[in-house]
Amino acid sequence: MPSFDQSKAYAAQEEVFFDDGREVELLHFVYGKPDLEQIRGSPSKVLQAIDDFGRTKKYLMNVGEDKGKIVTDLIAEVKPQTMVELGGYIGYSCILFGDAVRKAGGKRYYSLERNPEFGAVIASLVDLAGLSDVVKVAIGSSDYSIKRLHDAGELKHIDLMFLDHYKPAYRPDLKLCEELKLVTPGSVLAADNVITPGNPPYLEYVRASVEQKRKWLEQSNGTGADPDARVGQKHINQYAKRGESTALNTSPGNPNLVYESKLNHSFEPTGDPDAIEVSRCTGEESG
Repeated sequence: MPSFDQSKAYAAQEEVFFDDGREVELLHFVYGKPDLEQIRGSPSKVLQAIDDFGRTKKYLMNVGEDKGKIVTDLIAEVKPQTMVELGGYIGYSCILFGDAVRKAGGKRYYSLERNPEFGAVIASLVDLAGLSDVVKVAIGSSDYSIKRLHDAGELKHIDLMFLDHYKPAYRPDLKLCEELKLVTPGSVLAADNVITPGNPPYLEYVRASVEQKRKWLEQSNGTGADPDARVGQKHINQYAKRGESTALNTSPGNPNLVYESKLNHSFEPTGDPDAIEVSRCTGEESG
């Protein structure tokens, strides 16, 4: 098990820890830095400024340095031409991974964010970091944006996908990407928060055999649109404040895809234990 450097820990997570104005506060904090011109055009310095806010002002639900390194190492290995993240929040992962994709020779990083205010924060910080040539921010529910980008011919294949959005949507959105043939043999998935807070439905799916997934599909009869209670009621009700729908897509997925999945232990920016589940699509069995 790796160790955590407490000197870089974020402020403690409060009962209400996002969508309370702190995201706009972050923008003012970063753009109010006296060395703004040195920050401009530097992804690493923009990330440092975000970390500074998270450590000295208020907690931010970012992937953080420790878990982030798992994914940047994966990017360097996979060298994705197209990478997609589900859930952008304020742009930390987008800047960290978008920069890594560009360094690895990739062409496009899609950040899919449901909240238009958060999307505006992402776009502003991505521009400050000088990554607008690589990063494209798409606003809307994850399944809507996946289908829209696919139908428009913009998103044809996902080489690497980072899941860090509405926890009940991890499994349904992966299945949608399978159905649309965006995720195929060779695609790699990296899922955040599989320990803190945890995501049993997603882990169950990527670790299941083809035979088991076929059985689930036969039993579902196209149902399963309601969030799985195993992710916790707090996370199911995440958007209740804004009265937004919690309905999920009912894609059948492609149960014939084979994944090799591994849990990579690490830490939240606060120092709390967490992990990234890395799943590699290694093949497809005949139906």
